[in-house]
This record gives sequence, C-alpha cells and structure tokens, in this order.
Amino acid sequence: MADGADDPSVHWVEPRLRAILPLDGFHLSHSLKKVIVSDRFRVTTDTAFAEMVALCAAPADDRPTTWINPVIKASYDRLFQIGHAHSVECWLDGELAGGLYGVTLGRAFFGESMVSRERDASKVALAHLVARLIAGGWKLLDCQFLTPHLASLGAIEIRQADYLARLYSVLAGDDGAALGVAAGAGTAGGAGAAVPSPPFVAGDWRALDALGAAPDFGADRATGSPPGYVIAQLLTKTS
Repeated sequence: MADGADDPSVHWVEPRLRAILPLDGFHLSHSLKKVIVSDRFRVTTDTAFAEMVALCAAPADDRPTTWINPVIKASYDRLFQIGHAHSVECWLDGELAGGLYGVTLGRAFFGESMVSRERDASKVALAHLVARLIAGGWKLLDCQFLTPHLASLGAIEIRQADYLARLYSVLAGDDGAALGVAAGAGTAGGAGAAVPSPPFVAGDWRALDALGAAPDFGADRATGSPPGYVIAQLLTKTS
C-alpha cells in the first residue's frame, strides 16, 4: 500500500486480524436480492480492468485520497495481463458505476479494492464475485480489512495465524494436511505451517458463464455475467 496516491513508495502491510468472506456465508438481504434480480446494473468481468483500478484510485467526497499510486496501478495491470488479476464491473446507462478488482493465487482470491459511484453498485459486484468464485471452485476470499460495509455482507475477522493456515491449506489443495497444514497450524510469523510450492490448483474464472449463457465480449478474458436470478439462486443455495 502507499500512504497516498502521490506517494512514490509502496509499503507491505500484514494485519494482525484479517478479514475474509466465507463463500458459504454471503449475506444476501431481501433488498439486495431485489436489486440483483432486477438487473439494474449490467455486470461484466475483465472488460475494463484499468478503468476499474483508476475508479478505485480516484478521489471522492468520502475518500479524498487512496492508497493506490502509479507503481501499484502498473503492478496490477501487469498481473491482469498475465491472468492473475480480475475485475468485476457494474455499468449503468453505459457508464462505469462501480465494481471491484483483485488478485488470484491458486483457488484464493484477494480482493484489493471496491467502489460505488451509484447506490448498491459495489454490493452487486461483490455478489457476482462470490457467485463466480463458488462456481469456479475457489476456496478463499480475502477482504484484507474488515469494514462495516463488508461485515454487513458476511465478512468476518480471523487471527493472522489462522488466516495463514487457511491460505496454505487452500494452496496445498484438498490434501493440505499431508503438507503439515492444518487449521491453527501457523504462527504470527508463519512458522509451523508448511508453505506449498507452485503450481497451485487454480479456480475457473469462467465457470459461472456457462450457467447463464453469458455473452462473450470478444476481448481476451472479458465476459458478461449471467442474469441476476442466476446469481441470486447460486447465493441462496450456498448461504
């Protein structure tokens, strides 16, 4: 992270308490379900990655500056180019209304930033992301820091040691115990838990598209997202 958008340096941050959103614990409220099913927003993925990062980095009334500086922007763009970063975009009347982006490693997705320029846009984007991760076989959604907004959608905080143990288990695959990775096995410094080596079993980012016959937008990995009722059904079955 950077101290501000104009700060040329980047700092590594490892919180003692880590926020995650259990994929079977997404809180789909009645009001949010109505918004999703109404398809008020047109939802796409990987269609406007650079624009999404820029929107997250842009100042707003409630957020005059962000931690996303040019170095971080360039790094995420490179990760996107090699297939290790994705975005979910919400469009309203042809304009980018909000969304999110994050980084993938194996079957772990690390949410980096989310933004709304229209009411409910980031909530809809997160719902579509969770549905996509469930359909694609992901096992962990890292939200970094807990906020009231994320907590209202089902995010929780866990200790750093428990987070590392869970992450290593996901990267190791279903037989994580064979590598000495078990819940609570890590310590604050990461000792006591075997760190898996790549290649990791990767999630399938496009698995969700087959459920709703989403249109292909022609770009490398760009897709539309299935209709809202498909998203709502998937989240209802797993919550």
